[in-house]
Amino acid sequence: MIKPQFILKCMTLIYLSFFLSCSKRNDSGWTTYKADEKSTSYSALDQINLSNVKLLENTWTFQMHDLEAGQDPTSSQCNPIIIDQVMYVNSGKQTVYAIDAITGKEIWAFKALGDGMPSAASRGVTYWADGEDKRIIYSAGNYLIAIDAKTGKIIPSFGQNGKINLNEGVRDDPEKISVTLTTPGRIFKDLIIIGSRLPDFYGSPPGYIRAYNCKTGKLVWTFHTIPHPGEPGYETWPTEAYKYAGGVNCWAGMSIDSDRGLVFLALGSPTFDYYGPDRTGENLFGNCVLALDAATGYYKWHFQTVHHDLWDYDLPAPPTLVSYQRDGKTIDAVTQTTKHGFVFVLDRETGKSLYPIEERKVPTSNIPEEKAWPTQPFPLAPKAFVKQIMTEDDLNHFSDADHKAILEQFRAVRYEGLFTPPDLKGTLSLPATRGGANWGGSAYDPSTSILYIRGNNLPEIQTIVDADKHFTARNNTVYESGRVKYSEYCGSCHGKDLKGDPPTFPSLLDLKNKRPEVEVLEKIKMGGGQMPGYKGIISDADIDAIVAFLFDKKDQKIEVPQEVQSPSSGTRYANVTAYRTWSDPSGNPAMKGPYNTLSALNLTNGEYEWQIPVGNDEKLRLEGEPNTGLLARSGPVVTAGGLIFISGAADNKIWAFDKKTGEMVWEKELPAANNANVCSYMVNGKQFIALSVGGTKENPSGSIMTFALPK
Repeated sequence: MIKPQFILKCMTLIYLSFFLSCSKRNDSGWTTYKADEKSTSYSALDQINLSNVKLLENTWTFQMHDLEAGQDPTSSQCNPIIIDQVMYVNSGKQTVYAIDAITGKEIWAFKALGDGMPSAASRGVTYWADGEDKRIIYSAGNYLIAIDAKTGKIIPSFGQNGKINLNEGVRDDPEKISVTLTTPGRIFKDLIIIGSRLPDFYGSPPGYIRAYNCKTGKLVWTFHTIPHPGEPGYETWPTEAYKYAGGVNCWAGMSIDSDRGLVFLALGSPTFDYYGPDRTGENLFGNCVLALDAATGYYKWHFQTVHHDLWDYDLPAPPTLVSYQRDGKTIDAVTQTTKHGFVFVLDRETGKSLYPIEERKVPTSNIPEEKAWPTQPFPLAPKAFVKQIMTEDDLNHFSDADHKAILEQFRAVRYEGLFTPPDLKGTLSLPATRGGANWGGSAYDPSTSILYIRGNNLPEIQTIVDADKHFTARNNTVYESGRVKYSEYCGSCHGKDLKGDPPTFPSLLDLKNKRPEVEVLEKIKMGGGQMPGYKGIISDADIDAIVAFLFDKKDQKIEVPQEVQSPSSGTRYANVTAYRTWSDPSGNPAMKGPYNTLSALNLTNGEYEWQIPVGNDEKLRLEGEPNTGLLARSGPVVTAGGLIFISGAADNKIWAFDKKTGEMVWEKELPAANNANVCSYMVNGKQFIALSVGGTKENPSGSIMTFALPK
């Protein structure tokens, strides 16, 4: 006979085992970029919920320390990860920090870049473990680096003395290119799979996808995103394109389905973005959701969202892997948000669209030699989550003079709706290069089948010029040559007046009193912040000339070097106003708002539950009108507590919204602009909300801030 005491003891052990397993499962919640390998940005934690979110308070703030006070503040895009009560982050200067996730105390720091060395934007680090071998693998400069997660020391057995040169293994001369990462790689078993960040200009290298062994650093497989002879998609390019065409890189990130052994990638556009006679055809795998066998890199399927891209409509965020119920069946799908405002919902096994899609005729190109693809895919559902059509009624009217100016411009440029190709008379683009979705991606709630999407409504006027005629020096000084090259490569972002568009594109005025020449020289070559490296794209002589212009050196005369032509096109056209939101003469947005929205899409029926503006510009908001919304790139996080957390606008705030209604239920002002995704984790039974915050004048390196409920 079994004694009651024995039964009670067994039940107690079972309960304790269940409690500990649940506690162990919940004592983190954010172990990789965007929460999990499927890029859902979903937190199953519910301690912080609708009933108590207003009580949130700042628990601790960790101040990074890469820069001295007084230096230009950095913009951090890092999404922190938490493993075994330790938070791992990298700063805007690509220094990795290990932080006690409970107290915010620094455990160790690893600085990969020397003083003055440029750093590219980076959105986080990757964790890999095999028993007691625990590693942080991340990118700084042109290198993939492995460091010990416990000590912060570099692991010499990985690659060459702990590093892999990402310039090597791509088609072009590693001494003449600059390959970096913006989004951290994904782990599949013992592999880390990575994309790349490349310049969007003539002469760019191709964006190969590569997988390295996490232990040794050995290259295991490579996928050619610009196909070689005999590979899938080769027939969609000119026969020699694989030797010279560039781009088609995965800069936005990827997702993993471990059960199926598949990796899903969001690929960018071929270069040059706005003119492609040297890449006639559909250009696979440009602008594709691409599925590969994660172990081997073998092609499985693709879905192209834009054929022969002429609008810089890169896929801007990792595919989000979702599962939902329809007609009593579980649907495993891949969702992809885009810059031009569509959400593509694809079968995870086949890549076929789960909603009807039409290939519609689109306008033809008038630019010499250009052959725009005659059709583009239009999903019939879901509807676009941002504006895709603009009329004269959408123009702002801040003053009669300003309205008249933009009305005349609207009527003068070419505009035939979505997919109006670049034109020498100027073209209105909506959504434009910074429109639609951005790298923050979407968030998916598996309990409701709702996908949350942030979108930007930002039109641009494309100004297409013959680069070789437009960028012609007026005399043969180094300074004048530098002015021309600056206008060609830098002016669209930093402006002809060098004032930029802070914080995204910093001002370059008075640079000689802010930065040493050697630092600026290296930054142009290697990239930094939002800017890719131009090593190999711009000749050393021209980089020297740009520095001479930026540092106001008007002395030495030279013979202006001849520009190297594209191998397949004699004429090069350039867009000299890319990435600049269309504004009236007074600097106000030309189009009425909202300029940024958050949408709730029900995937079971393809309908939107609600849409709200996010962020506000008090100078533009009229009394009694809703918030204006503000340009932002970071994405939402949805929780089991009924909340959406989001930040990332210029008004320096973080918000919580009711996920059912979109009602704002909490907001907090931050010390600086936040340009990163929020995360949520639990340690010792306490749930935290954490995010990276940009630098300030007093602390230019930025910080990590956490929020939690009071004790």
